[in-house]
Amino acid sequence: MKVIKKKQRIEIDIDNIVYGGNGISKQNYQNSNNFVVFVKNGITGQRVLAEIIKLKPNYAEARIIKVIKNSSLQKRRNYQKISGAPYYDLDINYQRKKKEELVFEVFEKIGQIKNIKTHYDSFINSPTTWHYRNKMEYAFSSIIYDKKLDKDVDDFGLGFKKSNTWWMVENLDKDSGLFDKDWEKSLKEIRKFCLETNLPAWNIPQKKGFFRNLNVRKSYQENKLLIELVTSSEKLNKFNPKSFANKILELHDDKIGGIIHTVNDNISDRIDYKNVHSKTIYGNNIINEKILDLNFEIYMSSFFQTNPKCAEKLYSKVIEYSSVEKNENDHIILDLFCGTGTIAQLIAKKQKKAHVIGVDIVNSAIENATKSARKNKIKNVKFHALDVGNFLFQNPHLKNKINTIIVDPPRPGISKKSLQKVINLDANKIVYVSCNPGTQARDIQLLIENCYKIKKFSIVDQFPHTHHIETVFVLVKQIDNVS
Repeated sequence: MKVIKKKQRIEIDIDNIVYGGNGISKQNYQNSNNFVVFVKNGITGQRVLAEIIKLKPNYAEARIIKVIKNSSLQKRRNYQKISGAPYYDLDINYQRKKKEELVFEVFEKIGQIKNIKTHYDSFINSPTTWHYRNKMEYAFSSIIYDKKLDKDVDDFGLGFKKSNTWWMVENLDKDSGLFDKDWEKSLKEIRKFCLETNLPAWNIPQKKGFFRNLNVRKSYQENKLLIELVTSSEKLNKFNPKSFANKILELHDDKIGGIIHTVNDNISDRIDYKNVHSKTIYGNNIINEKILDLNFEIYMSSFFQTNPKCAEKLYSKVIEYSSVEKNENDHIILDLFCGTGTIAQLIAKKQKKAHVIGVDIVNSAIENATKSARKNKIKNVKFHALDVGNFLFQNPHLKNKINTIIVDPPRPGISKKSLQKVINLDANKIVYVSCNPGTQARDIQLLIENCYKIKKFSIVDQFPHTHHIETVFVLVKQIDNVS
C-alpha cells in the first residue's frame, strides 16, 4: 500500500488524458485500486515526477515537476514549447480524436445523455493548426527559469510563465508555433533592448519593477500588429518611449499598425483601462479585422475571438443552426451573453426580416456592439447592457414571441435561475454555444427536462494544441419530454 501525502513528490505513469486538461494515473492507495491522481497537462504514456498539491479520500491533484520519460505519442517539433500549448507535440489528428471522445464522455456522464452520438453533426477543424492566434501576452520578469541549471535564477526575462509556476518566466527564444512567427523571432532583440535601458523587469512575488508586459494583437485582414508595452511608473522619467517605438519599427517597419505605452501601477496584471494611462506613441490605437462579411475595429481592450479563421467556421455553424423556415417572417431572435455582438450582427445580416436583440452585462461590450452594427449598416439588431437574468425579468412580454434564443455564456455556464427564465420564454429553438462542455452538459440536461430535445451538435477545435474545446448545440421545443 502506498502512502501519499500533500506536497509529496512521486514518480507516476500517465494512463490517459481526461477532460479538463489532466492526465490520470491509477494508484494503489489505502487498499484501493480506484484511487486516481489527476496530473495537470499530463500526456498518456509519460512517466513524470509529480508533486501532490491536493489530497482527497478518492483522488489527488498533482503538478508535473519533471518529465522522466516522454510518451511515444510525442513528436519532435521545431517550435519552442510553451505552457499555453501543452499538446503541441501530439499529432493533430490524435488531438482531434481525443477531444471528440472527451465531449461524448462529458455529455454521457454529466448530462446523462446516453444517446449523445446519435445527435452528432460534425467536428470542425481549425483551418490552420499553427500560427493561428491573433493575440499574445508576454510577461517580463526578474526571475527566469534556467533550462541548463533546471532552476529559477535572477535575470531579465521576457516570455511566458513556466508551466505550473506563477513567479517566474521562461524566455521565449524562438517561434512558439502559435502566433506571428516573424514577431516571435524578434523577441530576443526586444528583450535585449529593454535590458540595456537598465530599467528592471517586474519582480512578480515582490510586485515591483518597471517592465511588466508586452501585449500584441494581429489583424489578418491588414497583416498589421498592434503593440502595447505595459510598465509601472517606477523610474518612468528614465524611459524613452520613442526609442522603444523606433526599435520595434526597425524590426517590423511595414507590419506595425500602432504602438501604445500603458502605465499600470495596479498589483494585478489585468488592466482596467479606465484607471490607467495609455498613450499611442506610434500609428493608431486600433487595427481592423473582418469576420465573414463584417468589419470590426479592435482595440487592446477589445474582446475578440483568438482564432478568427476558425471563428468564421464556428459562426457559420451558429447561423446554420439558427436558420428559420421561409414562411417565418418578422420573428425575434434573442442573443444572450452577446459580448461585442458578433453573432447577433451576423444573424441579423443573414436574416433581414428578423428582429435581433443582443444582451450582455458589460457596458463597454454593448457600446462596441452598437457602434459596430452602425458601421456595418445593420439596422435590425438592438443591444441592451443588462444582466441576462434582469433583462429576462424586465421583459416577460417576450414570452411566446421568440423564435430562437442563442446563448454563449462564460465558462461557468448559465445560472439555474437565469436558465429557468430562458426556458419560460418558450422559444421554438435554443442554440447553445459553449467553451466549457462540462457546464453546457449540466445546462442541457435541465433543458431536456423542460421539454427541449437535442436536434444536433458540432465540436469546434478553436484552440489546437490545448485542451480547450468549443461546442454548438441546437435544441428544439417538443411536446413530449424525450431526449
